[in-house]
Parts: sequence; C-alpha cells; structure tokens
Amino acid sequence: MKLDRRNLLAGGAALATVPHFGREAFAQTRAETLRYVTGAAVNTLDPTMPGSTREAFGISVNVYDRLVSFGRKQRNGNWVFDIDNIRGELAEKVDISPDGMTFTFHLRKNAKFHDGTPVTAEDVKWSLDRAVSARSLAATQIVTGSWTSPDQFRIIDQYTVQAKVDKPDRLALPNLCTLYAVVFNSALVKKNATAQDPWGQNWTKDNAAGSGAYIVEAFKPGEQVILRRNDAWVGAVDGKPAPFRRIIAQTIPEAATRASLIEKGDADLAIDLQPSDIDTLVQRGRVKAISTPQFNAFTMIAFNMKIAPFDNKKVRQAIAAALPYDAIFKAALFERGAKLYGGTWTDKPTDASFPQPMPYKQDVEKAKKLMAEAGLANGFDTFFAFNLGAAAFAEPIAALVKEALAAINIRVEIQKLPDAQISTMVTERKLPFFVETSIAWLPSTDYFFRNFLFGPQRWNYSGWNDERINELAGKARFETDKAKYDAHCRDMIALMAEETPIVMLWQPNQDAVMMRNIDGYTYGYHRQVDFRDMKRA
Repeated sequence: MKLDRRNLLAGGAALATVPHFGREAFAQTRAETLRYVTGAAVNTLDPTMPGSTREAFGISVNVYDRLVSFGRKQRNGNWVFDIDNIRGELAEKVDISPDGMTFTFHLRKNAKFHDGTPVTAEDVKWSLDRAVSARSLAATQIVTGSWTSPDQFRIIDQYTVQAKVDKPDRLALPNLCTLYAVVFNSALVKKNATAQDPWGQNWTKDNAAGSGAYIVEAFKPGEQVILRRNDAWVGAVDGKPAPFRRIIAQTIPEAATRASLIEKGDADLAIDLQPSDIDTLVQRGRVKAISTPQFNAFTMIAFNMKIAPFDNKKVRQAIAAALPYDAIFKAALFERGAKLYGGTWTDKPTDASFPQPMPYKQDVEKAKKLMAEAGLANGFDTFFAFNLGAAAFAEPIAALVKEALAAINIRVEIQKLPDAQISTMVTERKLPFFVETSIAWLPSTDYFFRNFLFGPQRWNYSGWNDERINELAGKARFETDKAKYDAHCRDMIALMAEETPIVMLWQPNQDAVMMRNIDGYTYGYHRQVDFRDMKRA
C-alpha cells in the first residue's frame, strides 16, 4: 500500500500589553500578523518534556514536522482533524507491507531544518530513538501504537527509513502523526547534549531544532512566543509557505481582557474565553465563534471503585439514575457541547464509536430502589471534589449533584481542591467521586478503553480493572477485520454501561472566537491552534 501527500490511509491599551521585545513585530503589517491570546502559558519549546502545557503542544505543531500527520475534514461545517486520513509531512510517500507491520518512509529530498541543513534518515532515526528511549512524554504515548524500542527503526539510505511493529497495530501509524513523534535536527541537538543529558532535553526545552512551518523568533516562557514564517517549508499539502508571515502567541491571564482585545480588533484569536461571554461577543457583530464539540474528549463523573461504597455497582447505578442531566448541562456548560447521556439503546449499542451517548437518564425512584438493593436505603456521607481551576463549570455541577443525591439520602460535602492537590489525590485513589474532563488524542474505541478504563495508569480515573475489558480491548487493538473490531467495541461499551465506573456527561465545545476576517481554523486532536492553515480573508 502506498501513501503520498494526496493519498491518505483510511481507517492602544492592547499594544501596551505586548512585552518590549514584541512591539516591533506587532507593529509590522497587520494583515500579515496573527495575534493569538490565551489564559495559559507556553512553558517549553519541547513538547515531549514532562509538564509541557497544552499551549506548548500547540506551538510545537507549528515549529516541528513529523513523518506523517492527520488530514482534516469538514464536520458540521467546521474543519476538524481526521484520524482516518493520514498524509505525508516529511515523508512524501509511505509503503505499508501487506501484513500492516512494516512502514517504509521515503523522505522529501528538499526538506530542510531551520538552519538550512537537510532533513535526513539519520535525523528521523535519532528522533524516533529519542521518543522511545528518553524520559519524556513521548514514550508514554507512542507505546499505545506498539513503538517501544530503537530496534524498530532502521535507516535504509539517506532518505529512507523503515519502521516495524510485531503485530498489525491499528494505531501504529496514527501515533507517528502525534506531536510527540517530532523530527529534530539531530546534529544541532547533539552539539548541546551532555553525558548526563544525552538527548539534549535541557537545551530543547528553551531552543528549537525543527523544520516546520514557523521558526521561533523569540520565546519568553510563560509570557509570549513570536514565530516567523519558514518560507522554505515543504510540509504543506500544496507545498506553499503558511499564509501568515508572523504569529504572536501571548499569555493574557484575565478572560475579560482577552475578550476585550478580540472585540476591539487588537487580537485575532482566543480559544479559552468564558462560555457566558461568547454569545454576547458574537451578538455584537464584531467577532465570530467557531464552536466544535470536542469529539475526542469527555467530561465525566468518576467513581473510585477501590473504596466503599463506590465499589458497589448498585450504588454507582443509583447515582447515575439520580442525576439531573439536562439541568447540569444547562447550568455548567450553557449547553455548549454534545450530550453523552440520554442514549436510546438498552442492552448493547448499535454504534461501535466512543464516546457516545450512554443510556443514562434521571429516574429518582429507580435510584432509591437501587440504593435499597445495595443495603443503603438510609444513604451515607461522602464528599465530591473538583479542580478549583475548573470552578466556572465544575461548581454548578457540584451543587446540582449535592442537591440530587440528597433525594436518595446520600449526604455530599463539596471540596474545591487546587490542581496539584487534586492531581495527587486522583493518582493515589483518595477521592470518592469527582468531576474530570479528559481527552484521547487518537479517538479509537479500543484506545479509550485501554487508557481510561483499564490498568494502573493515572487516566483510569475509577480504577476499574475488569479482565473482560482487558481481553476485549486487547483483541480489538490488533483486529484488522472491521466487523469483528466493531463487535468487540460494542461489547466493551455495553459492559461499561452496566458496571458504571464513570458517568459520561458531555463533550464540551472548543469555542474559537476570532476576528470575522480570520479563516482556516481547524479543531486539532491536541485542542490547540494550528496556525499553518489559517489566513486573513
């Protein structure tokens, strides 16, 4: 099977806020500069570093290339990434063996790093070796595609690299599309490596060594990144440089300030404004909002199945039956998202995709009956936790959960916890139940279950370890027959609905608010901005 870049694998006050080093860039021709404002911060230029923020991920996509990347498609009128549509980036062609286990990447011979040196197979091999060997985030991700050892990557010639897996893993090639599989200028990084730091991570944290669409012109961690267009970039589908000549990505902590900058036209784009502000801004007519349900994300209430009484299935089912789903959706999210409750199926879904609406709806009498069957008709005392940083949507959830569960004699105390504390308590399984939003970069049903609903990893929020799920997910992962794969997935979803380790609430919207003349925004798997397709109309 062959893959090239057109054939894809199926399956004024504002100016004052600009730091001094950025004013000259900001003063350039407005039409050629995009100013992006965010409440969070870019803390590193190396996306593989532990602790990298999502904003750092977004910058890296624009600075580094990968061998391959996801295409994009229209979904409800908006551009979104397409996991079933894989195109070449540094690779102009990929040959896939008939058994699906060997991938031969033919590199573009005109690809160059930002310092002008050519991209070669040696750089690719070194970068992939680094991804599986260094202590970084990369190894924890690409192992889900069966990439675990440097022995899997082999140089054929200067512009050809071969990669092999032991089984035809459905997510082998998609994992090489993720931002962790970036290709570094190996010679440059090696110059800045040490015996204690053989992969040059201390240097790449604050310095870039890429070949991507944009070159880092200035970086002030936690405050601002300025990117300059790489006119020699060859990774685009059409082979052309990115439309914007310069990008200014700036941290503005106050959401109201970000909204004001966008409305006045002093900034072009923000993706993290308050949901309550977005409709007001759009109604005034100066901006537009592209709202995309995060189809690879989900907000849930997770039960700690390691402690009583949440280790009792009937208690979990009772809480699921007691919740006022529509009221929570309206109060917490202003209905800006896609519901993951109210599914119409009973025993087993007809759809193999996940997440999907689960067959949960409010039924207080059923909840009371289940509590009695659990031997807890008189209820119990517990606490419900949420991240203080997510209070804008989590606080209304907590209040409605407390009110609803009082009707079935569950007495709930609400605890608002700082990010670091709640993260530790989740990892140590010390929270009874709590609200959380999570995301899968590769929205494949078996991937969701392997990463969020089985095993010891942190993202298995409930600590659910049903061997039936382990067996089904293991079969699905390496299943090449779609009908058999879908059957395994439907079985897993049905088991989850029955056991109720978590209660799915919704997929929140990604609300990108921008000037009306900005086009090309694409919702990405990493929930950050890809500047490479954006332009000013």
